[in-house]
Amino acid sequence: MSSNLVAFKSAGLPSVQSLSSALRVAAQQAAPAGGVVILKMDRTGHWVFGADQDEVEPESKWAVNPFSFLHGFIAWGDGTVLAEKLGPMTEPLPEVDAPPPQAAKGWEMQVGFSLKCISGEDAGMEARFTATSVGGKRAVQELALAVAAQADKDPALIVPVVTLGKDHYQHKSYGRIYTPVFKVQEWVSMDGPDADKADADADEAPTDEPKRRRRVAV
Repeated sequence: MSSNLVAFKSAGLPSVQSLSSALRVAAQQAAPAGGVVILKMDRTGHWVFGADQDEVEPESKWAVNPFSFLHGFIAWGDGTVLAEKLGPMTEPLPEVDAPPPQAAKGWEMQVGFSLKCISGEDAGMEARFTATSVGGKRAVQELALAVAAQADKDPALIVPVVTLGKDHYQHKSYGRIYTPVFKVQEWVSMDGPDADKADADADEAPTDEPKRRRRVAV
């Protein structure tokens, strides 16, 4: 594993036990900070990030902050976020009033989490992933349940290191629909990986990285 993994700060966070319980409850329920990019899967099944929709490097590894899982609601206008209310999954869903009148679908359930790239050309980049689609919410909920199970099994290793995959299904009206998949490769601690292991992986990393292909937003 790359040594670019920045340790997550654990001060002031809820206990691992409360994290485990809260994630299980939240998983049954059906504007990013500065310096954090938005990560998403586009309609063609490619993982992209940022305003320029740069494509994520294949097989890059991402560390998910287990205390960053969020749930709440979002109201969309014509391609614009009109309002958003999110809170930690360790707490009850935030209360909402009437949605903005321009929100055609009203309030939509939204879940998400923060993650950090730890390998390849984007190592060190922090991102946020949120989802309102059925497939996206299912992927987040499955990862939340995996973290909860791991917290029960080994509270010292609760940070999932994932790769970004995809699945798909056939919709009778819209054709092939792609859905995100977070593939857990290993579990590490909140303090980061062992330095010797990180150095060994860094030595094995290729030095001549292919240039990322920039995609046009779809």
